[in-house]
Amino acid sequence: MLGLAIMAAAFVLVALVELAAPVRQAVQSKPQRWLTNLALFAIDTLAVRLVLPAAMLGEALLAAERGWGLFNAVEVPAWLAFIATLLVLDFALYMQHRATHEIPLLWRLHRVHHSDRDFDVTTAARFHPVEIVLSMVWKCGVVIALGAPVLAVFVFEVGFAVATLFTHANFALPRRIDRAMQSLFVTPDMHRIHHSALERETNSNYGTTLSLWDKLLGTYRGEPEREQTRMTIGLDEWQDDRPARLGFSLLLPFQRR
Repeated sequence: MLGLAIMAAAFVLVALVELAAPVRQAVQSKPQRWLTNLALFAIDTLAVRLVLPAAMLGEALLAAERGWGLFNAVEVPAWLAFIATLLVLDFALYMQHRATHEIPLLWRLHRVHHSDRDFDVTTAARFHPVEIVLSMVWKCGVVIALGAPVLAVFVFEVGFAVATLFTHANFALPRRIDRAMQSLFVTPDMHRIHHSALERETNSNYGTTLSLWDKLLGTYRGEPEREQTRMTIGLDEWQDDRPARLGFSLLLPFQRR
């Protein structure tokens, strides 16, 4: 319940800030988009609960109970296991995100997220349920392999969810602060480039929390080719009202390019 309360508070805070000072004007109907994106989130949540009732925290508890995973087999200081878990999970999700762009079958699912023609806090909730289930399977596998501490998994889950809301926000930090933050963390300006309709920009900035992985692995892009307020968001194939519809979004992975 604590995690849900933190995430709900973060959603409301980000939504209020971006409503007060949006960096980009909407090109689609906001009520319809929000309804579709939040409906996708509700379906995603139900799908995960049906397929993997225990999810990440449950798998961490199970691994601790049965002695599975690296940190349950090798004795290391608690602080080291905690920090290592946060870093490994963040890197694992960087690699997962990159794979969804580079593997055609996964891209068919992930393009539901990228088809959103606007970019705001609800874009963070816009994923196809099959992708969300596969993502949870991957995360649970990493948690079990690590024997990740339960507290570290909880902190990561909540922190990653809040970071996802923040990086999809339709507001901009002061430029100097944004530049300084990007030395270590992903900011809305950095992630917005990832949602550009230009393929070379879409295939960059895969990180959600740390910018470190993009910089180390050559996928970092600090500036878009067009300025933030003028860049086209979404996918070239669907620059119309269809992505704002729930039925279209659910069926999109099964449509030909």
